[in-house]
Amino acid sequence: MTTQNETGLSGTLFSLIVAAGVACLVFGIITLLGDVSLLGRLFIAAIVASALAIVLIWSFGKPLPAPNAAEAVEVQPVSVAPVTAPAAPTATETADWRQNAAAPVEAAKPAAKPAPEKKAAAPATAAEPAAAEGDGPARLTAARDGGPDDLKKIKGVGPKLEGVLHGMGFYHFDQIASWSADDVAWADQNLVGFKGRVSRDDWVGQAKALAAGEETEFSKKVDKGGVY
Repeated sequence: MTTQNETGLSGTLFSLIVAAGVACLVFGIITLLGDVSLLGRLFIAAIVASALAIVLIWSFGKPLPAPNAAEAVEVQPVSVAPVTAPAAPTATETADWRQNAAAPVEAAKPAAKPAPEKKAAAPATAAEPAAAEGDGPARLTAARDGGPDDLKKIKGVGPKLEGVLHGMGFYHFDQIASWSADDVAWADQNLVGFKGRVSRDDWVGQAKALAAGEETEFSKKVDKGGVY
């Protein structure tokens, strides 16, 4: 590879040779065509040769530019390590793999169901007193022709309890007024939901006064209204 100086020297030499050749050619042409003295012909040929040499040297005699650093860098080959194939599994490893693959997967056992909680025993209810034995007081299948008395005038007898008494066959004051002690005990035990009400509110005493046509303090309130 030639250096930059060698390239410039070669260009200069080439330019001088070309200029000399052209000068000789001009000298010959002037000699043939013109009536010019020898010194004149030499002078003209020298001027042409000098001018041509300057142009050629400027064009071809310049040293070439230095190559770019990027171009001057030689590409170094990259060494690639050879890829080795994985080692083949040994007979022992193959047998172990087959053994593991063939082993069945145990199904997860369902969790044991929790034992059902025992329900708390219902609290023992207080034993209700047994209904009094016997037939009880005299009863009617229906009210007399005049219709039933307003049993709500007896303190302790509301609209609901009056319906219960009618269902049991008691419609009039004189029926309740005639109850004996045994009848009162029977009624106290057999009035469902109202046990003990007969003796507690003295139904018999109130019924006697009302059956005789008298009024009680409670019956007066009922007559005025607003009690039920």
